[in-house]
Amino acid sequence: MSATAQTSSGSASELSLRRPRVADGAAIWALVRESGVLEPNTCYAYLLLSTHFAGTCVVAERDGELVGFALGYRPPTRPEAVFVWQIGVRADARGAGLGKRLLHQLVELPDAADATFLEATVGTSNQASARLFLGFARERGVACERAPGFESADFGPLEHEPEPLYRIGPLRKQTTP
Repeated sequence: MSATAQTSSGSASELSLRRPRVADGAAIWALVRESGVLEPNTCYAYLLLSTHFAGTCVVAERDGELVGFALGYRPPTRPEAVFVWQIGVRADARGAGLGKRLLHQLVELPDAADATFLEATVGTSNQASARLFLGFARERGVACERAPGFESADFGPLEHEPEPLYRIGPLRKQTTP
């Protein structure tokens, strides 16, 4: 899937969405660290997601550079769901709806297409992610319910805010005009 997008300099460039490859693991890790807002994990975790879970992950690329990603998996105890483990968009690509495009593409992937719910946990202060998931639900015409996810105490000795679970659905296949 590709589309023409305007860069900050005003020139048109091609934006493509695709499944990740092994080389994307380190690029995702770097994007997360450079963001200053995303919670970084090990490079190894991103390598695993880019390979073992590539069927439920999407990356966005512009001019050969990674500008966004949505990393998901199918929880073994909830096979009806696809869980978004992390989503990120590079600063210069924000504000153009790329986050929602990544989510729409993710739920249409063959490995996720039969999922009836999209799930994610979102920190209580993360209003940008809350708006992203609520907007995605609105565009799909489905409910977005909040339920208990992880409490602060679940993070052990780390100081971490609660992360309620957002459950979006039931999802239906989108028809392309």
